[in-house]
Amino acid sequence: MKKPYSLSSKILTCFFTLFCLVWIFPVAQVVINSFKSNAYINLDAFALPTSESFVGWDNYIEGLTFGNYPFLKSAGYSVFISVTSVFLILLFCSMTAWYIVRVKSLFARIFYYLCLFSMIVPFQMVMFTLTDTADKLHLNTPWTIPVIYLGFGAGLAVFMFSGFIKGLPLEIEEAAAIDGCGPVRTFFCVVLPMLKPTLISVGILELMWVWNDYLLPYLVLDITEYRTIPIHVQYLKGSYGTVDLGATMAVIMMAILPIIIVYLFCQKYIIKGVAAGAVKG
Repeated sequence: MKKPYSLSSKILTCFFTLFCLVWIFPVAQVVINSFKSNAYINLDAFALPTSESFVGWDNYIEGLTFGNYPFLKSAGYSVFISVTSVFLILLFCSMTAWYIVRVKSLFARIFYYLCLFSMIVPFQMVMFTLTDTADKLHLNTPWTIPVIYLGFGAGLAVFMFSGFIKGLPLEIEEAAAIDGCGPVRTFFCVVLPMLKPTLISVGILELMWVWNDYLLPYLVLDITEYRTIPIHVQYLKGSYGTVDLGATMAVIMMAILPIIIVYLFCQKYIIKGVAAGAVKG
């Protein structure tokens, strides 16, 4: 027999339902306005499209070709930077976490706490020195900026990987060593497959961060030559600084839709991975 909901459960359900609606409302407004003409958006941004204000896919077509910097070029840079950064974070941080957990030395412990410390340091404290360092080390291009993302994403990734690896049985790795596996082969053939839940969780969280990040590319990259999607949205301006809100809303939708789809398909893995990394060890 199904247990009836208590009064507190009903209140919490109503509260979180209202909270979700408040969160969804801005996204819904972007969707609605992406199908309205610019004049009607300025007149009443909260009104639903009518036969007069509805423009179909015109805003999306305009958004792809608006200005002197094509949207697809920005999308290409965003995809490359996001995929490369997440790959580097998953590979090197999982190896680092395995070393920290299995090699119980003072250096490993200090390095682990340094990774945790990096999670609480505000980006604004280091952004000016970071810009100068990136210029000197030639990390100011889309091909090299993933190295910077690796440094900033390592704190969370090492923390989550370490928590999960602490719960993995050491006997499996010892058996692999007896069978002739070296450290590298043990990691890639034995440990890495068992890290799948946390790999997916860390990958999605870091992907959402890198894809939506505005400040780091803006400070490091030459925005006249290289623009990610968040920077591209800021510069959707015509002559005399005029802004086509319809095209801007369409571009915002094209920017957030891929990451929303990825998150919806992988959210169950995020919950599993975070829970696994939090309760182990």
